Amino acid sequence: MKNLDYLNLDPKQTAPIVEGLSKLLADFQIYYTNLRGFHWNIKGRGFFTLHEKFEHLYDEVAEKVDEIAERILQLDGTPENKFSEYIKQSSIREVGVVSCGNDAIVNILETLKLLIAREREILAAAAEAGDDVTAALMGDYLRSQEKQIWMFVAFQTSNCK
Repeated sequence: MKNLDYLNLDPKQTAPIVEGLSKLLADFQIYYTNLRGFHWNIKGRGFFTLHEKFEHLYDEVAEKVDEIAERILQLDGTPENKFSEYIKQSSIREVGVVSCGNDAIVNILETLKLLIAREREILAAAAEAGDDVTAALMGDYLRSQEKQIWMFVAFQTSNCK
């Protein structure tokens, strides 16, 4: 027996969800690595604030990576674990050393935009399949990321007159 035999979900309808979650897993793995780099290499004005914020973000992303991989398993999929495959699947690109806070924030905002687009696709597929658990997970991610966007945009414009 498989998990889906007990979950009352149609494997044909969950296949696109698993595919979307697999891509989202790759996205989050690349995002995690980029955030670690921002945390390590940040310099200048805002160092203390951003250094701490980037650590908070990568800890949060690490939890999401585990949640996504576990949800893939619950839907009878197999989560990828090779970084070479994440690089191929992800719409997020690795970044080199970034030490300027504003450059890091711009990258984070662009990354969040990509993550939100992917999560909305998964949410739609989950809603169509009656997969309330995946839909709720995506809703939680969207809520958190929309708040992060608001806060980063506010932080960027904090040098107003």
